Amino acid sequence: GQEPIARTLRNAIDSDRTAHAYLFSGTRGVGKTSMARIFARELNTSSELKEKAQIDSAILRGEDLDVIEIDGASNRGVQEARDLIAASGLSPSRCKYRIYIIDEVHMLTTPAFNALLKTMEEPPPHVKFILCTTELHKVPATIQSRCQRFDFRSIPSSKIAEHLEYVLKEEGVIADKEVVAEVARLGNGSMRDALSILDRLLAGGSGTIKLEEMETYLGLPSQKAVTILCSAISRGEMQVAFEAAESLISDGITPDRVLYVVSEALRNALIARVCGGESSLLELSDENIKEAVDIGKELDEATLTHLIALCDSASRQVRRGGS
Repeated sequence: GQEPIARTLRNAIDSDRTAHAYLFSGTRGVGKTSMARIFARELNTSSELKEKAQIDSAILRGEDLDVIEIDGASNRGVQEARDLIAASGLSPSRCKYRIYIIDEVHMLTTPAFNALLKTMEEPPPHVKFILCTTELHKVPATIQSRCQRFDFRSIPSSKIAEHLEYVLKEEGVIADKEVVAEVARLGNGSMRDALSILDRLLAGGSGTIKLEEMETYLGLPSQKAVTILCSAISRGEMQVAFEAAESLISDGITPDRVLYVVSEALRNALIARVCGGESSLLELSDENIKEAVDIGKELDEATLTHLIALCDSASRQVRRGGS
């Protein structure tokens, strides 16, 4: 999901125009540390190396002697920064570069940043830095200006779904299309979050994962009940709507969560009506797209927009009184 960054780094290696310091920023679980390790591997291995396979494997595991991974959260003081600077003078043991990957670099203290600054400004020719952060605004401008900066974007749900399908295939588990689509959406742009959710589903040890099982495991609202509720609203069937809402609340779903999933369903219906069921904006399974299209046919754009606004307004009120 980070093809533009991967392409730029690949071209830099091919043309031998790599910088001495890189800054990878972006939200959690979008591949910053993975990209740093892969980039370090490409910089430090070549076909001439006798131990190429062992070095490749060690770098990707974070255990190589010449690729040093440091956690900025636990090594944030000035003394740790001085130790790093002192060690950077040593030549690499078996590779071309001594590469420092500093994760969560924004956690370093101001004195530690100041100590690091001079080394980053004029590093030894065999040293490279790759800094990773989820909070770019906390990294001093003096550090940022000495790095090539890459902003990692959130991963599209379609890319996450592709990878989840690959993982499920490798694990020998069969899952409904709706399950994969929902887990990818719940990942909210983070591959790691999506994989954590999938891990919880796989922990049950079942060879197949059905949508109903996933809703039970994760405590999610029943998609069937949400669809019935939205369809009843679109047709003005108050009794059916009340019963569907009651079934959601009796399952332990909080009223504000019910309102949130209803507004999501109405938003999907609005997109289906305005942009069509084939729109890439609808990151849903085929069955859920059909349901969104059906609801969109019943209500016009203004009504759907008004209903979404009502859900938003009601969710703020519901915390003060549940009636």
